[in-house]
Amino acid sequence: MNNKKEFIQFMLVGGFAAAVNFLSRIIFSQWMDFGAAVVAAYGVGMVTAYLLSKFLVFMPSGKRAHEEFFHFTLINLAAMIQVWLISVGLAEYLFPWLAFDFHPQEVAHFIGLCVPVVSSYLGHKHFTFASKA
Repeated sequence: MNNKKEFIQFMLVGGFAAAVNFLSRIIFSQWMDFGAAVVAAYGVGMVTAYLLSKFLVFMPSGKRAHEEFFHFTLINLAAMIQVWLISVGLAEYLFPWLAFDFHPQEVAHFIGLCVPVVSSYLGHKHFTFASKA
């Protein structure tokens, strides 16, 4: 598969997984604070993204599923830190300072989810789903 098509498929799958993440964060926010809800929702989105990426985006790597999922988790831990820092930083610090009050948690979380797209794609392409040597 060519890289452009693969990246577009990754973006579509990632967009769907981000929507699952975003909506589950809203649900989790009913029972936990914003920062914890962002982390919990990230886990739901990550499992969704792994399954869709494995079966719809990348060629089989020859690795066992648990090995791929471990690598997927490592890449996503770095991305989750970015998402959490940006989401919480915007919602709890920058937006109040700017007096921005139009759905601040939703806007902050959306922005946070958009940040790690390219780094995640490269990590999954060259590490998670790379052919077993």
